[in-house]
Parts: sequence; structure tokens; C-alpha cells
Amino acid sequence: MAARRSTADILDAAVHVREAARSAAAGASGLAPVLTALSEVMEYDHASLTRWDPLHRRHTTLAGSYPDDATAYIENRLHRDPVFPVLRSPERGGLWLRDVPGQLLAASPGFQDVLSPLGIEDGVAQCLFAADGRYVGMLNVSTRRPRRAPDPARAVVTLLTESLAAAVAPRADPPPPKAPAAAPGRPGGLSPRELQVLAELTTGRTNREIAERLYVTPRTVGTHIEHILAKLDLPNRAAAAARAVAWGIEVSD
Repeated sequence: MAARRSTADILDAAVHVREAARSAAAGASGLAPVLTALSEVMEYDHASLTRWDPLHRRHTTLAGSYPDDATAYIENRLHRDPVFPVLRSPERGGLWLRDVPGQLLAASPGFQDVLSPLGIEDGVAQCLFAADGRYVGMLNVSTRRPRRAPDPARAVVTLLTESLAAAVAPRADPPPPKAPAAAPGRPGGLSPRELQVLAELTTGRTNREIAERLYVTPRTVGTHIEHILAKLDLPNRAAAAARAVAWGIEVSD
């Protein structure tokens, strides 16, 4: 039998869980290391982290070690289990198996048909909520060994829920960069000089010829063309010339 961990050991292990969860939330790693680190907080036989899919109303396993039938139950049926409304309350912490009233366990297919045949005697189901209050997923941990009381791991698991929720929640795609607003009277936000160069492109002149007409260097003309293509999101000078024609921009001699 493994030696009982001290509170200091459990707190130290919790730091590793939080670091692994932050790494997963940042996309630098998966969630399997989170469960590995969690095993140092509390010994378990099976564990999983799942994400709630509100569109399809099911959980998706992101990392876990439950048998296939237990995983299928967690993913597809747990949210309809009589125990789930108790779990889903944001006001409560995790629901530990040995704290569930016997009458509720008797009515729970999850316990009667899934956990009990596995010999599970204790564990915790912890719903995870994002900072804005959205339900994002769940931590499930099961053990065949009844836990002793008092058990500091209980409090520590509750303290880890914020980090676990951030790791489980879908990462939002960054918003696309906003296109620069066009100045009044300037198509595409081009400067007056860029509009002059754009007009010259409709003539088919080279950079050197345009430079001679505008009394600038060919390098400066090239820089203006680069800016024009970037601002208008165009691939080449021919496309820029076509855009100028479409806008009615012409060379004024």
C-alpha cells in the first residue's frame, strides 16, 4: 500500500497540475499530462477530462483512462443521469461518491451499471465552469479504494477547477485584423501620392518612367506600389491597374 501523502506533498503536486493545465490551455500540450499530474494529488484507477458540446448536447473526452463502456456513458448519457443536476450546480464543489445519498445512487444508472461493476468505491465528479459562468466540461476521477477522512485532496481538487476549466474550454480563434479605414475621398485608404502612382500603373509605365514623371526615385515608386498592393489586398501591379480603371482613376497630364 502506498504511503499516505502529506498535505505539503499534495499542495506541491497541485502546482504541477496547474502548470500542466495552463500549458494545455495555451495549446502547448494536451490534457493527458494534466491527469498524470493529478495522480500525484490523489491516487485513482480511472480519470477523464471531458468538454461539453452544447450544440450536440454531449461530452467529448479530451483525455481519459476509463473503459470504453464507461467512456461512452460519460460522453452520451451522464448529462441525463439523476445525479447530474446536483453536479451541475455552480454553487457546489465536486461531488464525491461516498457523499452521494444512497437513494440517489440507487436511481443512478451511471453508478449501478457503470461504476459499481468496475468495483469503484470512491471518487469525484467535478463540473467545470468558465469565468463567464458557462458550463464547459467535467473532471471524473474514480478509485477502488475508499478515501480516508479528513482528506486534503478534496479541497485541493476544488481549488484546481478554474485552471482545469480553462484547459477544457474551447480556445477562441483570435479576431481577424481590422482593415484600415479609408480616409474620406481616398479610395482604399491610399495616400495622395499612392493614388498618383496607382494612376500611373494604368499606363503600363515602368517604375523608372513613373519616377521620372513624379520626380522621385524608382525605389520610392516601388515602395509606394508595395503599399498599394498591401492596402488593397492585391497580388500584383496588373491587378492594381485593373482596380484603378474600375474606380475611374486616370493619369492627369
